[in-house]
Amino acid sequence: MWDEYLQMSEKSSILCLDCFCMCVITLYKSEYTRTPNAHNVARLYSAHEERHGFRSMLGSIVCMHWVWRNCLVALKGQYTQGDNQKLTLKLEAVASYDLWIWHAFLEMTGSSNDINVLNQSPLFDNLKKGTTPSAPFEVNGHNYTKGYYLADDVYPDWATLIKG
Repeated sequence: MWDEYLQMSEKSSILCLDCFCMCVITLYKSEYTRTPNAHNVARLYSAHEERHGFRSMLGSIVCMHWVWRNCLVALKGQYTQGDNQKLTLKLEAVASYDLWIWHAFLEMTGSSNDINVLNQSPLFDNLKKGTTPSAPFEVNGHNYTKGYYLADDVYPDWATLIKG
């Protein structure tokens, strides 16, 4: 496409795209792609409570499936989605209302669905270590001490995942 439209070679197109991506990373990495600290978690809690009425919610977790049209032939078996035979990459992400992507995990190769991606993801590593900030709240008579994520019905029944 670039060759026909801008008269650029493939190599020049790749170098320009790489330069553009590095500039975006340099400009926005420190602000928009970082793990939340205690201050950020408190800000997320208050924002979600104020906007949506959800107390102690960290965000919504979602696993997106992207069709990979230009997958290498040698990798096709590793990235085929079983139910529809499309080549896909799966990205698990948590973003805040102000587009701060504070968790992103691209799946490993293999037969992956949302649950497999969740099990490989480092999202709950701090929770396992006990280093997440405390945020006590009560839902339906049950007391919880950590924040939670909104998730769809595909995800497991974990105290950290609240299903809509």
